[in-house]
Amino acid sequence: MPSLREAQESFARGLLDASDSAVLAHLAGARGMSAAASLAVYRNSTFGNYHGALREAYPVIQRLVGKAFFDQAADDFIRIAPSTFGDVNRYGAGFGDFLASYPDARELVYLPDVARLEWAVHQAFQAIDVAPPQIVRLAEVPPESLAALRFTLHPSAGLLASPWPILAIWRANQPGCDGNASIDLDSGGVRLLVLRRGLDVDIEPLDAAEHAALVALAAHATLAEALDAAQARDGDFDLGAFLQRHAAGGTLVDFTLALSPNPSPGNGRGERCDRCAIQ
Repeated sequence: MPSLREAQESFARGLLDASDSAVLAHLAGARGMSAAASLAVYRNSTFGNYHGALREAYPVIQRLVGKAFFDQAADDFIRIAPSTFGDVNRYGAGFGDFLASYPDARELVYLPDVARLEWAVHQAFQAIDVAPPQIVRLAEVPPESLAALRFTLHPSAGLLASPWPILAIWRANQPGCDGNASIDLDSGGVRLLVLRRGLDVDIEPLDAAEHAALVALAAHATLAEALDAAQARDGDFDLGAFLQRHAAGGTLVDFTLALSPNPSPGNGRGERCDRCAIQ
């Protein structure tokens, strides 16, 4: 006799991979239905909820490949990547990576990155909000401390880079577009910032240096390290203009400053830090 946990795990596996024999022995039918019929109802409901979440997050992908292809890909994805969250709106994060290795999408080389862009937009809509930033707080930081700043990006911010013109593809497949726009896949790639401002999500093209700086800051690099990353791509990178744009525009919303190397009773790590919101 399996334990409750073993039975639950067997049920979860059988629900997704259709291996009914592994679970039917431990199930009873409901309202006069057999155990197999009851399981089928539950399976259809589960897959229906997952499909709905994927359609909501990836409307452009569905438009590009068609409903039949999308539904089959969704079924295959669901079987190998069930949700780990109680909120179905958070389901689907790995769909772009899945498409990158999906045999039937092998020739659609741009498809995984379009999916990653759609997920970034979806996540931006779901992200929490923060107070509007004000660049004036940066002026209070001593010049000798600027290099040690570590910035926090807005919770909705997403950064992408693709060798394909995924922004043009995304725009051409929005509601109201006829989908007949001619897009040259050899026209070059893009680097993008996805960011929610108010109720709207913006998608902004970035140059290589600006993208490198933001990627570094998102990884909790210091401002000096982010500057090095940017200047490796553009020796004329203007750090002041970059900070003004992304603090005033809401990309950068917070920063941490190490004020001195002296120990402080509050942290025990040999440094004293103040957290300063840009607001």
